Amino acid sequence: MLEFSAISTSYGTVPMLRDVSLTVAKGELVCLLGPNGAGKSTTFNTICGLVAPDRGRVRIMGQDVAATGTERLGALGVGFVPEGRRLFPSLTVRQNLRLGYDASRCTEPFEERLAAVGRLFPRIGERLGQGAGTLSGGEQAMVALARALIGDPAFIVMDEPSLGLSPKLIDEYFATVAAIHRQGTTVLLIEQNAETALSLADRGYLLIRGRIAASGTSAELLRDDTVRKLYL
Repeated sequence: MLEFSAISTSYGTVPMLRDVSLTVAKGELVCLLGPNGAGKSTTFNTICGLVAPDRGRVRIMGQDVAATGTERLGALGVGFVPEGRRLFPSLTVRQNLRLGYDASRCTEPFEERLAAVGRLFPRIGERLGQGAGTLSGGEQAMVALARALIGDPAFIVMDEPSLGLSPKLIDEYFATVAAIHRQGTTVLLIEQNAETALSLADRGYLLIRGRIAASGTSAELLRDDTVRKLYL
């Protein structure tokens, strides 16, 4: 699903990623961990094609992201959940979800997909006519995930989805992510919440100062000294 090959990315003269490689295979849930400033969001932005790497290549489902263009990734079957939700606050929940649907490859009618995400997120189904900017932080997080899912993607990339959520809502949110994965969706979860992310993931990577410092199965990373010192 994802080949992130020997990527080096910088903002101006400031290097952010240094020779980073990671892969996500079909059906996996892979997490990318790292402290603040490690380069996690830069990784997300590079995968999306919002930031061009200085070196290396990003391929999603065999397609070169630089050649494909960010705006066409939804049509490949990719859903994105950006850090900070990035909803359109002046639009209704329904309109935000419609934008996610229209950018996707989905051929199922919109109303049917709306009903499907409404079953996953009952509270969101009750607020379709409400302005997205008037929702609570937890509800906005659910709308951002629903917007990524409404196009029935094969692969979802999530950037710090638990940021700003209460412990109860984090548990609720990740229970939904686990259910989505069990249904066959491939997931790359970029997170600071290591214990929760590793409890869900098949494999993981640890990013520190723009480099991959450790990788392995979730069980291996839970035993890794660097991971334990940073998080556990």
